[in-house]
Amino acid sequence: MAPDRTVAAQARPEQEFFCFRVGELRFGVPSENVLEVLRAGLLTPLPRTPSFILGVTGHRGQVLPVVDLLRFLSKGEARIGQRTRIFVGVSGSYVSGVVADTVLGLRRVPVADILPPPLGGDQAAEHLLGVVQQGTGPQDSLNLLNFSKLLQTARQRAVMR
Repeated sequence: MAPDRTVAAQARPEQEFFCFRVGELRFGVPSENVLEVLRAGLLTPLPRTPSFILGVTGHRGQVLPVVDLLRFLSKGEARIGQRTRIFVGVSGSYVSGVVADTVLGLRRVPVADILPPPLGGDQAAEHLLGVVQQGTGPQDSLNLLNFSKLLQTARQRAVMR
């Protein structure tokens, strides 16, 4: 007799992530932190803001700051093109747009497959929930972001300026 799917799901819990690529890096954000995905439109630059804030855009009657994740993590900078998307992320009362070169979609990741962030890594490691290795090379890893901490740190850096 085949095992019941419910029993199998309970034996190996999964978590759902919104996955995207920026530059050469692949990231995942818990799906409950993502509201929607937008086409990258015109951004209005803001003077005297940290370099990781590309500007603001209007979204459903609100002003939405847009974050360049690569600049925030000191991994380069995102390039805005025709295929660039912005996903609207939320954590508590913080709402922000984040640039994504390519949206990879939703993925269910078994919790048992999530490895801890690398020890002694750069500042990017402190904003990770973990890493999922899906191949043999570093480009095959999926970096799972602690989105709540990321937005909180971004807000603190923006206020400190």
